[in-house]
Amino acid sequence: MNQNKSIWPERTKMLVKELHNEISIDNYSWHKFRGNKKRRSAELIISAVSQLINDGDELEIENLLKQAILWIREEIKDDGCINH
Repeated sequence: MNQNKSIWPERTKMLVKELHNEISIDNYSWHKFRGNKKRRSAELIISAVSQLINDGDELEIENLLKQAILWIREEIKDDGCINH
């Protein structure tokens, strides 16, 4: 049996990658969204889903989801940039 065979179709992996790229906050939109709890939590959640689909580390996946929950609950916030 081939142990490298993924349970996820390649199309699923491609769609997750596209969504991850779309949701991730890049350098150009960082200041606009850095404190937005929905945007930050969505970025963390899609990162966790992406790692799950791509056989990532389970502890890292769990940590990303915990961090997302903290953002949703507004228990953490972005402190801003030191240089601004």
